[in-house]
Amino acid sequence: MTTTTPNAAVTGAVGSARARVEGRDKVTGAARYAGEIPFADLAHGWLVLSTVARGRIRSVEDAPVLAMPGVLTVLHHGNAPRVETDYVGMLGRPSPVLGIFQHDRVPFVGWPVALVVAETSEQAREAAEALVVRYDEEPHDVAFFAGRPGTYTPQDTPMVQAETEKGDLEAQLDAADVVVDEEYTTPEEHHHPMEPHAATARWDGGRLDVVDSNQGSTWVASELAQLFSLDPASVRVRSEHVGGGFGSKGVSPHQVAAAMAATVLRRPVRVVLTRRQMPSLVGYRSPTAQRIRLGADADGRLRAFDHQAQSLTSTVHEFIESSAVLGRVMYDADAHHTLHRLVRLDVPAPSWMRAPGEAPGSFALESALDELAEKCGVDPIALRARNEPGTGPVSGLPFSSRNVLACFEEGARRFGWADRDPRPGLRREGRWLLGTGTAAATYPSGAGPSTAAVTAETDGTFTVRINAADIGTGARTAMTLVAADALEVDPDRVRVRLADSDLGPAMFAGGSMGTRSWAWAVTLAAGDLRERLALGGGIPPEGITARSNTAEAIGALAKQERHSFGAQFAEVAVDVTTGEIRVRRLLGIFAAGTIVNPLTARSQFIGGMTWGLSMALHEEAIRDEASGGLVGADLAGYHLASHADVPLIEADWVDDPVPGDPVGIKGIGEIGIVGVAAAVANAVWHATGVRHRSLPIRPDRVLRAADAARIPAADDARGRTADEARSRAEGGTRSA
Repeated sequence: MTTTTPNAAVTGAVGSARARVEGRDKVTGAARYAGEIPFADLAHGWLVLSTVARGRIRSVEDAPVLAMPGVLTVLHHGNAPRVETDYVGMLGRPSPVLGIFQHDRVPFVGWPVALVVAETSEQAREAAEALVVRYDEEPHDVAFFAGRPGTYTPQDTPMVQAETEKGDLEAQLDAADVVVDEEYTTPEEHHHPMEPHAATARWDGGRLDVVDSNQGSTWVASELAQLFSLDPASVRVRSEHVGGGFGSKGVSPHQVAAAMAATVLRRPVRVVLTRRQMPSLVGYRSPTAQRIRLGADADGRLRAFDHQAQSLTSTVHEFIESSAVLGRVMYDADAHHTLHRLVRLDVPAPSWMRAPGEAPGSFALESALDELAEKCGVDPIALRARNEPGTGPVSGLPFSSRNVLACFEEGARRFGWADRDPRPGLRREGRWLLGTGTAAATYPSGAGPSTAAVTAETDGTFTVRINAADIGTGARTAMTLVAADALEVDPDRVRVRLADSDLGPAMFAGGSMGTRSWAWAVTLAAGDLRERLALGGGIPPEGITARSNTAEAIGALAKQERHSFGAQFAEVAVDVTTGEIRVRRLLGIFAAGTIVNPLTARSQFIGGMTWGLSMALHEEAIRDEASGGLVGADLAGYHLASHADVPLIEADWVDDPVPGDPVGIKGIGEIGIVGVAAAVANAVWHATGVRHRSLPIRPDRVLRAADAARIPAADDARGRTADEARSRAEGGTRSA
């Protein structure tokens, strides 16, 4: 037996910039994703989705399809295996859409009505497109607008409190010197991760083995076990490499369909979703209509705060887009009220999408704060400082740390905010009107129970096993650095295995809780192992393993408001002749606890900020009221920011110690998007003097607003310099 101990002289891995440990595999193609892993005797499934928005399936005419070359089976409500959906899973009751092929009801366009399985993907697709499904169609309603009939206040859930209130709101509004009362709207928005949603299911030695692209193998394995009434130990889910998730890669019908087909055929079956299939099957961001009322003293101190948010949900599964939660953390007032309202429509169920709630909510709230600053004649940053709460505005709990003002101070210095003339519509550069804007950002910093195992190998290396999910954020690298520090060894001596449900339960990658949750478990296990090794003795051939479970420690945490914070700054140029908007600069400064890896952290912040720019100027899904479906449900019809639209983006952070916290790490995956759309919108106001309260800020909206406000346009021939003309010819950041 060999004796090895960690090297106490090697420390400081956390906080050092490290390239991804799997980076070479990814750029050389050695890293294989869920849809690329080969299986012997693999069959391919293709989902058939409903073309009507409401009704019943009259018939599935599968006989002609079954006679087509390569077709193995057609599953539908008349012959599919039965599944159980009456259970409470990790995140509550599952969406009924997971119970595919269980009945003849159709609740929305895109509801799964059949699965065609064939020897090749091409054969499956051809047969699926040839399958005739007849319906008894019923009237449907997909129209979303503010204050529409049927809107209701939902029950509280473990994740969302529907309403909070304190004080006499109307009395404080009446007593206020300055009042803002405006409505803000955001559209339906969709996930589009680069890697498709793909799942392969097979039965292996009596176990259901699923290779999938997901955000948490523990979560998916648990749901599949309950859906198919299986012993949890008989389900294994693996998801080694994931090309983006953003909330969309949880438990979806394609995984269930693959498992059904594998059960029927007793051979591996792979199901991959297309871009057009995604909007109805993997969730999306609900449109919102938000009314904000702010009442303040003449100097901007808030007396009344009211944020009411309306969103849609489906008729089969309730989901709350929690847009009104931001003010519960950011701003206090003598009277404080927040409310979420829903309307049930014949649409697919919305779900989590990067910074759910906070992303659309921050656009409304941080725009309203800018309007209040304008009315009070107070600098927007000074207004926020004047309303900085000492404790949670609703909860009354202390903050674990709150350095939002440090973010504004550092951001203002680097952005040159002090030189800003607050008056709108004054800066002009040829045909461009120029403006700057700012907004605050916050997102919760939670943790979920996780287990981990760390083994000291006889060759002097260490193996970390944790069922984390690396969805492109650099989780492998982060866990390598965390383990190296806890073991006091060089990171090159650490190997990390993850994304396999057999490794034990762990938090999924979502809610900006992954790194914090996994790091906690790894730190505990590694610390225990280091102590055992320090006692001396030999290491047996199988190594020495220490294990951890953070469930008890998480339950014992003191109640506090735990959040990451940030400040967003934007500079825009607006051409009121064409409606074109170019974002010239974005700067985000964040307070997010311990930064594990500056290299990947900056990438996360910049990615979120890029998405916020896209949200501000481009993204908008249009639902056709006649058909109930989406117009242009693909990347050709769904506009998002391309390379030419993205300017210089800078992201950095301030020191943010978290006293008494067991890991000091906060989440960063979602806060980057929060506040960006408001900062851009506030900059557009500063450039033009016109407020835009509906996203995206499209060229046609800019033109209508400029015409209504009679904003003079520069003479294009005289106002454009040669450099500007060249820039326009070559591309640049633009909203069209």
